[in-house]
Formats: sequence, C-alpha cells, structure tokens
Amino acid sequence: MLLYHGSNTEVREPRLLETQRELDFGTGFYTTSDYEQAKKWAVRTKKIRNNGASAVSFYEFDTDRTGELLVKRFLKPDLEWLEFVAANRRMHRTDIYDLIIGPVADDRTVPTLVLYLDGYISAENAIERLLPMKLKDQYTFKSQKALDLLTFTKVVYV
Repeated sequence: MLLYHGSNTEVREPRLLETQRELDFGTGFYTTSDYEQAKKWAVRTKKIRNNGASAVSFYEFDTDRTGELLVKRFLKPDLEWLEFVAANRRMHRTDIYDLIIGPVADDRTVPTLVLYLDGYISAENAIERLLPMKLKDQYTFKSQKALDLLTFTKVVYV
C-alpha cells in the first residue's frame, strides 16, 4: 500500500517526535493514502514553519505485517472516533496503539469539533454534521515497530 506524508522537508526516515500540539490521534507519524491531502499538509506545514520546501514523501506500507501490531481502526466519524479525537485534542490521551487509522479532522471539521469540545453542541449533533463530509484518511504510526513497516520510496516537491 502506498502512503504519503506532507511536510516542509523530505522525510526519508520517519521518527516519533513528541509534540505539544493537539492532534487527532496524539503523538505519532501521520500519513494518508490520499496524495492531494498530503500535498495540502505539505503546503500548510511550510507556511506555518516559514522555511523549507513543501514536500510529499512516499512510502510503501507492508500491510502483510499489520497483524504484528496493536491497531485501532475507525471506519467513519462516529461517537467512538469523536470521543477519541476529543481526548487527544484535550491532551488526555493514552498511547497504547502501534497504529491508528481513521478519518482526519480537517479544516472543514474543526468548527464542529470546537463547538463540541466547548460544549455548545452534543456529540449526536456533531456526528450529524460530520457524517456527510467525505473525510480523508490518516494512518498514524505510534511506535517504532509500526514505523518499521514503512519504506521510503521517493519525494515530490509541490
């Protein structure tokens, strides 16, 4: 399986970096199977960091070995996904998984997430708003064991 990582630099050797940012699935190395999504991440990261070059790194993901990992998969933005993302965005996370796969909370979903996190709308209302959106996926590698299943193949500057 081909996965992409968008950044302000080429990433030949993915690493787990501690972050203080509030990300959907907590600390990890984020990828997607959608090239256009990775391009958006690359452009945004370059703009935020104000250095480097917008780069999309390509990886082969050895899916035959995912049975060796503790994997959490969210198929859609449902109540379990919403509560998991909310916990991570509140920095109340537990990192027990090697790999987490699921929808990405992107720029279109943030307003709904903020309303939910701030208590202005219920979980049910948030999910009603999120389900019609065709959300892209994200594969978050949270352990070295999981990262070992990625093989860098090339980089494209966008």
